[in-house]
Amino acid sequence: MTDAHPNARLEALCDGVFAIAMTLLILDVRIPSVETIATSGQLWAAVRHLMPALAAFVLSFGIILITWVNHHATMKLVGGTSAPFMYANGFLLLTVVMLPFPTGMVGAFLWTDHAAPAVVLYDGVLALQAVGWVLMSGAARRGRLTVDERAATAMRMNGRNGYFAFALYALLAALAVWMPLTAAIVTALTWAFWLAFGLRMKHA
Repeated sequence: MTDAHPNARLEALCDGVFAIAMTLLILDVRIPSVETIATSGQLWAAVRHLMPALAAFVLSFGIILITWVNHHATMKLVGGTSAPFMYANGFLLLTVVMLPFPTGMVGAFLWTDHAAPAVVLYDGVLALQAVGWVLMSGAARRGRLTVDERAATAMRMNGRNGYFAFALYALLAALAVWMPLTAAIVTALTWAFWLAFGLRMKHA
């Protein structure tokens, strides 16, 4: 039995990785221990203490969801595959799987005096994810994998967006060394922009 699309198995692998990464994010949002809660007031205080972790979870879930939507659209632009394209895709998946780690760190340390390393790592992973997009788009164009000229143009746009995103998140990672909270807020705003931008686009 042959696959309906030459990238069917690759897309199935990617979908599984995205789903697992999204699920792993919630593991760092831990329910307060019953033994430490004596009153409803203490429980509300514990819930408030969880808010940074919940915010980091929601942001990272949104990032992975947006990345999956863009990945789905990108795979429709190609009609074949190659070793460089598959390895570039694998690098992008690596950055997706890495995201739960800095998410947990941001949730735990954002409101402390030790937030800088957490936000630096978070934006560093996002910068690496941008590199993944650049590698994928470059491999698709060099291998002439796009289905038509319109798809080739869209793939070039993906590459340009990747370079822009790398510069942006690398800059935010550097900013986070001195102003981690500011960098975290700007990071969240950029993904709100990517979401709004994606909602305006017509994905097949």
